[in-house]
Amino acid sequence: MATGRTHRPATRSRGIPEATVARLPLYLRALTALSERSVPTVSSEELAAAAGVNSAKLRKDFSYLGSYGTRGVGYDVEYLVYQISRELGLTQDWPVVIVGIGNLGAALANYGGFASRGFRVAALIDADPAMTGRQVAGIAVQHSDDLEKIVSDNGVSIGVITTPPGVAQQVCDRLVAAGVTSILNFAPTVLSVPDGVDVRKVDLSIELQILAFHEQRKAGEEHEGTVPPVAAHQDSSEQGPDGDVPAVMPA
Repeated sequence: MATGRTHRPATRSRGIPEATVARLPLYLRALTALSERSVPTVSSEELAAAAGVNSAKLRKDFSYLGSYGTRGVGYDVEYLVYQISRELGLTQDWPVVIVGIGNLGAALANYGGFASRGFRVAALIDADPAMTGRQVAGIAVQHSDDLEKIVSDNGVSIGVITTPPGVAQQVCDRLVAAGVTSILNFAPTVLSVPDGVDVRKVDLSIELQILAFHEQRKAGEEHEGTVPPVAAHQDSSEQGPDGDVPAVMPA
């Protein structure tokens, strides 16, 4: 069985833009749902709507894969699932280690979607001696003292960091030194890595803050829609000598 150590995804060598790469998992998720319903073909408009993008962007993205669909028929769902999976490197086995088995790390370990998407949780690692040997999702937690050996023995190239922020960089450095070349970081801190190492950061607090911004903006727009214009309720004492409202009202 192939491992992540010996093969890298084909996307970079094929010159696929990063923005397109970021959308490929969205297409794959929508296509997988169609495949599970035994839908044989899908139009670009239908697939774009399911993925949350516009159809012109979808067709452009698929052109990088060499897939143009058939006029009047659309795209073959099963072939696209295979094609996108291949481009993302999901037709092979990717062993993953999760470092930091607190609530979040344990939740990720228990996530059932890894195996069906080409990933295998090869090891769980934690610095707390009390966690060593404890079973999480059917996997015994190992101590962080053995991190380098665990990475080497399992041929791991993808590491997931779910530690407190104060130790995340140290864990990252050890993973990279052990041969890990891709890191998914859930710790609320920015990691520094050498060239050739890819980091994807997942920060739930930032996503919530962005949603709070949009909620505040929507609330402001609703408020503006109900408040009459300022000039509509000015009395004569607030008007200038010619009946105009002054540009700056007196304190």
